Amino acid sequence: MADETRIVSFEAGPVDVIGVLHLPHGFNESRIYPAIVIVTPGSSVKEQIGATYGARLAAKGFVALAFDPSYQGESGGEPRDLEDPSARVEDVCCAIDYLVTLAYVDEERIGVLGICAGGGYAVKAALTERRIKAVGTVVPVNIGRAFRQAQVTDGAIDETLAAVGRQRTAEARGGAERRDPWLPDSLDDAEAAGIVDPDTLEAIAYYRTPPGYNANASNRLLFRSNALLLGFDAFHLVAELLPQPLQVIVAGRRGTTFSYEDGEDLWHRARNRKDFTVIAGAGHYELYDKPEYVDQATDRLGAFFRVWL
Repeated sequence: MADETRIVSFEAGPVDVIGVLHLPHGFNESRIYPAIVIVTPGSSVKEQIGATYGARLAAKGFVALAFDPSYQGESGGEPRDLEDPSARVEDVCCAIDYLVTLAYVDEERIGVLGICAGGGYAVKAALTERRIKAVGTVVPVNIGRAFRQAQVTDGAIDETLAAVGRQRTAEARGGAERRDPWLPDSLDDAEAAGIVDPDTLEAIAYYRTPPGYNANASNRLLFRSNALLLGFDAFHLVAELLPQPLQVIVAGRRGTTFSYEDGEDLWHRARNRKDFTVIAGAGHYELYDKPEYVDQATDRLGAFFRVWL
């Protein structure tokens, strides 16, 4: 049976956020359903990983909301291509504000699912958002850790922050905004750059070639975002402020995203640990769209959310 969807919008401060509501098969507005907010990876739009997981969760009886982050995709907000962790977290809270206005959503049964960097953002939102009753994550990444770890030479973080300051000064004086690729724009570009890391090549193949490619995903990061990301820690205060049931799903094939290690870190910090699942044989990006792995993950997610929502 086809996935029933509705294009929706909600306000996140001054920004109009555009999302897709995935509805359970046989949806009936007179019924009450549990709901899940899907928080997508950095650079991703709702038509990509959010659609894959949204359709499968809807098939399991949940109302699932995937959306473009503020400043990205079809959502509003200036400057474009900004990746602001505080805005990403507020988007989650505003998505819940929207869901509780729907008569067919049970406000006492709202969960959150975060994938990759969205896993970190989902956790961060749940620290202070008690309307979230359960937290599921798939290949969760603490994007602050990832950006700091990517600064591989001594003094690189300081230089990046100094460069952000110089760029902001230039823009304040009327200069052009700077945007850099999240990833090389093609596999050919990656080959020309000498990139051989399997995870990076899988990411490029997913985001920059069909069927994962989507024109609404710009593959550009506003340069000033680097300062916001370098200063962010998704898992800070988890031990103190995360009482919700937690599920962590990781890929069995470890790689340079370090999502397995971040998943373990999150798991050990949390005080209400319920399920840690390793999808054997899968790589990080294979849990974005490979049915043999995504189906395993969503079966675990469905079982988890059925118990805790």
